[in-house]
Amino acid sequence: MKGAILEVLLVSAKGIDHTYILGHPGYHVIVECGSQVFISKTSSGNLGKFYWNEKLVFQLPESELETLSHLKLRIVKEEHFSDDDFVGETIIFIKGIIVEGNYRGLAEILPAPFNVVLEDDTYKGEMTVGMKFIPNVAVNVEGKQCAKKGSDVGSICSVITSIWRLKWWGLFSSYKNRYLINKNKEN
Repeated sequence: MKGAILEVLLVSAKGIDHTYILGHPGYHVIVECGSQVFISKTSSGNLGKFYWNEKLVFQLPESELETLSHLKLRIVKEEHFSDDDFVGETIIFIKGIIVEGNYRGLAEILPAPFNVVLEDDTYKGEMTVGMKFIPNVAVNVEGKQCAKKGSDVGSICSVITSIWRLKWWGLFSSYKNRYLINKNKEN
């Protein structure tokens, strides 16, 4: 089937973090393009800048290209013991890149910052995203599974790995320091 490919490069985000009691939060992005939904990996980084450096590839049938107008990127904070928390979203209008790509045979937007809109319609932080649109290619959209997060075994595994990532040694470092100080005093 003829169609097009839209490659979305999630680079980073800054200025989106909230106060967090233990450690640094992990963020992932839910990217919606037409009828397809993908979830990025959990971000790395801290101190106000978070990195994904991940490329997501959307295979778009020709019938969907005419109605496609925007790309929606929702940033959610990955909680260790509860559901994910919505942080903000970025909506990028992609009709221009589709038209230019169809005209030139390829269109690319280098990674650029886009504002992150919060639930109360205010701006906080920015997300850096790049895109490449490649028209007139064979695409396979039959049987395409969209990545969704559910409350199945995958989420249980994420809780276990989240517990594993905790820095347990930080909890016991004060005890260790007191033990070493008392031991030095005895000698």
